[in-house]
Amino acid sequence: MSLANNYTGHMCAPKGPLRTCPSSSDSASRPPDTSLFVPLAVKSEVAKDGAVGEELTQPLDKSELLKVLNRFYKRKEMQILASEQGLDARLFHQAFISFRKYILEINTLNADLHIILSDICCGAGHIDDIFPYFMRHAKQIFPMLDCMDDLRKISDLRVPANWYPEARAIQRRVIFHSGPTNSGKTYHAIQRYLEAKSAIYCGPLKLLAHEIFEKSNTASVPCDLVTGEERTFVDLDGRQSSHVACTIEMCSVTTPYEVAVIDEIQMIKDPSRGWAWTRALLGLCAEEIHVCGEAAAINFITELMLTTGEEVEVRNYTRLTPFSISDRAVENLDNLKPGDCIVCFSKNDIYSVSRQVESRGLECAVIYGSLPPGTKLAQAKKFNDPDDPCKILVATDAIGMGLNLSIRRIIFNSLVKPSVNEKGEKEVATITTSQALQIAGRAGRFSSVFKEGEVTTMHHEDLPVLKEILNRPVDPVEMAGLHPTAEQVEMFAYHLPQATLSNLIDIFVSLSQVDGLYFVCNVEDFKFLADMIQHIPLNLRSRYVFCTAPINRKQPFVCISFLKFARQFSRDEPLTFNWVCRHVNWPLVPPKNIKDLVHLEAVHDVLDLYLWLSYRFMDMFPDANLVREIQQELDIIIQTGVRNITRLIRAAEAQVPEAVGPGLTSPSLRRARGSKAHPGTSPNMRPLGSSLGSRLVQEGLLTQELLQQLQKEWTKEQKQPTGVAKVSAGMATKNKKKKK
Repeated sequence: MSLANNYTGHMCAPKGPLRTCPSSSDSASRPPDTSLFVPLAVKSEVAKDGAVGEELTQPLDKSELLKVLNRFYKRKEMQILASEQGLDARLFHQAFISFRKYILEINTLNADLHIILSDICCGAGHIDDIFPYFMRHAKQIFPMLDCMDDLRKISDLRVPANWYPEARAIQRRVIFHSGPTNSGKTYHAIQRYLEAKSAIYCGPLKLLAHEIFEKSNTASVPCDLVTGEERTFVDLDGRQSSHVACTIEMCSVTTPYEVAVIDEIQMIKDPSRGWAWTRALLGLCAEEIHVCGEAAAINFITELMLTTGEEVEVRNYTRLTPFSISDRAVENLDNLKPGDCIVCFSKNDIYSVSRQVESRGLECAVIYGSLPPGTKLAQAKKFNDPDDPCKILVATDAIGMGLNLSIRRIIFNSLVKPSVNEKGEKEVATITTSQALQIAGRAGRFSSVFKEGEVTTMHHEDLPVLKEILNRPVDPVEMAGLHPTAEQVEMFAYHLPQATLSNLIDIFVSLSQVDGLYFVCNVEDFKFLADMIQHIPLNLRSRYVFCTAPINRKQPFVCISFLKFARQFSRDEPLTFNWVCRHVNWPLVPPKNIKDLVHLEAVHDVLDLYLWLSYRFMDMFPDANLVREIQQELDIIIQTGVRNITRLIRAAEAQVPEAVGPGLTSPSLRRARGSKAHPGTSPNMRPLGSSLGSRLVQEGLLTQELLQQLQKEWTKEQKQPTGVAKVSAGMATKNKKKKK
């Protein structure tokens, strides 16, 4: 089947009713989360009018004053009045504590307040007369109370289409290329991209942007590459080409184009990055917008385009090559065949499986998310090369996008994947239908050696679950992500100058108003970085830019580097090439074990961070070209390490003696920990990481001394019958007596 005749659908509107959105007035009337309001400290300044109040009345009795203030606090009428002014029960309590402390600790009160309090203590005034002074104090410690209406207006995200006047000034034509993986949908969109006088491609990965960059220039269509860390101009004088391939966060919404291509449009619902697809779809200033993605997004994109007054043409495509679900699980690594790809969802499983594969005399390639793009491409090339003895691939779901691989069979080693939900919380759940199809669809690609694909599982019990997942309909896309812009945060900061950036973001999200088409993307990574550099003196715009840097916060070395970069920047001291080399201890040597390899990956991420910042602060990060050169050298070093990954695993195993009792590697304990024994593993060959003690020592969470102590305790405990065993033995004795 050719790509040309694969388009079977017609230009048509999506079927099915559009869902109705909840009224935006619901979010407008939603009360703010006042737990985010941090009270400011009020300095006890000397009264401007001196001790006039004391001279006109008499000194205040602190004990009597305390009784008066507590009576004021207990009055329901005061609490109701305060709530009308924006003070809920939480804020009222906090404001009162601060007000009481201020009254009792200050040496000299202002004359008007002193006289009011004196009159109340003497029975000549009413306790409610304190309220105006209380509210004045409350607004000092909670300045947002005075500007709540302004803050609500700034955080009103209900009509994001209006943020892009250039796009609204033209009538755009929107074409949705719908189909599963390997259906040619992106191919058709790219053909139109190449024909246009000017065009932009927006993809989710650097690898995809790089692929279009090369494809375009190979087709004699000059094209530039723009990612967060890289700018490549084909014109030697640095003039921009008419075509550009970029990662979606980097697309320009002010430059006019004839054609724009937005790839993987279903990612508009992504909890962290969805805002970038929303921005591109609503903001790109192009005559034609070609979106590519799953059919599950058609209805939503059509509905979203109604808010801009633009119609959507839908073109449906079918898969170019078939793939089938096997009736048998692999069960044993001895049953692997050339062209197999084992998919794991953790790096530890990657290490373990690749070790076991190569122990059987089979050579395998390894691909996972934290590898540099160059290493991923090198491993993909090794696996695809028909003359290379490497015929097995062990990979994470990183193969789902951006790599052309010649895979015959996809084997799911597990169906459970760790993820982050909309609230930024970590959770472990079974993969979705969309994720399963994205990965399974890599088998039997149109341009690969294998014209038919197959998908199965490693473990027999997972196979019916996989079949059920793949037979389910894909969950429809229902909302698009949004993210506060730098301008909105700056306006917030104008009203709340004492608030930290993390607190500003929290208050913004709390007050934000969105209609049923949108949600605010989770900002946990942003807040994590904001809190990390809060103590460093930076202006707000620079602080905001630093906090949007795409770093892996799980890597301690990357976080430390980020902190050092910000501190050096705040001193107005340029981060030179020599400074960076000293920091990362360049030159680096090939890894001797897995720990070294992980560190090299972190160093690569640090160099990425430098390049990313160099395009935002060119004067302060002046040596981008030199840093890119050593990053390319580092990529080659990492490639060497990955090629020898099993040797590195063996080195890591040799460094960690087996210091735990035999019970820790028993099948029952592995089940209790939620892990599975790999079929086909000989008793003498334990997978790396199956020993909990070994892993804890490797990660530096446990010392050898503690491990030996645990071993002794474990051995002692094994000799003693457990509580359940004692009960069982007791019941058996009773039964024997009854029988006698």
